[in-house]
Amino acid sequence: MTASSPTAALRPHAEQSFADELAALERADSRTRPPGWRLSPWAVTQYVLGTTLDDGTEITPKYIGARRVVEVAVATLATDRALLLLGVPGTAKTWLSEHLAAAVSGDSTLLVQGTAGTAEEAVRYGWNYARLLAEGPSQAALVAGPVMTAMAEGRLARVEELTRIPSDVQDALITVLSEKALPVPELGTEVQAARGFNVIATANDRDRGVNDLSSALRRRFNTVVLPVPATVADELDIVTRRVADLGRALELPEVPTSLAEIRRVVTVFRELREGATADGGAKVKSPSGTLSTAEAISVVTGGIALAAHFGDGTLRPADVAAGIHGAVVQDPVSDGVVWREYLETVAREREGWDDFYRACREVSG
Repeated sequence: MTASSPTAALRPHAEQSFADELAALERADSRTRPPGWRLSPWAVTQYVLGTTLDDGTEITPKYIGARRVVEVAVATLATDRALLLLGVPGTAKTWLSEHLAAAVSGDSTLLVQGTAGTAEEAVRYGWNYARLLAEGPSQAALVAGPVMTAMAEGRLARVEELTRIPSDVQDALITVLSEKALPVPELGTEVQAARGFNVIATANDRDRGVNDLSSALRRRFNTVVLPVPATVADELDIVTRRVADLGRALELPEVPTSLAEIRRVVTVFRELREGATADGGAKVKSPSGTLSTAEAISVVTGGIALAAHFGDGTLRPADVAAGIHGAVVQDPVSDGVVWREYLETVAREREGWDDFYRACREVSG
């Protein structure tokens, strides 16, 4: 079996998708680069937030939000402290960590995915057991994990959903982050971190109490909180850009995307998330789900697929109604009441929302 080329991959890594932008920034970057970094901190920030270079190269925004948040995150990675990106679901924590790793190291693939079943070997190292039984402990039998590889090569390691990892496994990071070394007692040796090594972790602040970080581990991270988009315009910009990117990646048929329809999805999600209508004129109940920007992107992308394959080729309320219903009504009983109340008291009365109201009512039954 041969590896897929980046162009054939369903979801290329950031350093593959934006290779031209990274190369253009590298050529134009004359600022000081920390040891092991592909770009200077200034250029990393430009890559993440977007800019136009002197030669006319357009660097597209990867993260839409406060510049200072990104600057603090990048500056942290240039120190000896690890970076923890904290926020509610859908605030682009994983997206930002991937792009930071791509810009700093040129490699975003050194990833530990945190779950309740993540073992210590994922953070440290494992063994090729056939060789271990045949030869005993040896360098050839050792299988380096992503963190060990990042240490040896002076790159960034990513740890997703840190608070989902059991506490005893989390604590395997303490020595790595404090001593910048990973002992291998079976071989009587250790791996010392090469310059350029650091760790970016993400955590969902709704997971507090699942596997809280020990104070010893938390002290070794600088925490940057990623907020939800501040305004409707910001969220609309994020959704529109990501939907366009996904449409190209998935090779969906061209659909004249109605900005009005995307705005409606974003408005519904924000009002239900914030518990009030956009004009502040009425309070509404919030459902149990997060209704994140990521979910809004999914709803609109699904709507485009429906419009392209089963509709008239134009995004309409009926194309997004089922997706919105699925995102809002996580609990059929309590969320169902919240959604029906929103439809009757807000959507039904809002000018220009008649088709949307009827489509949602039809889906809701």
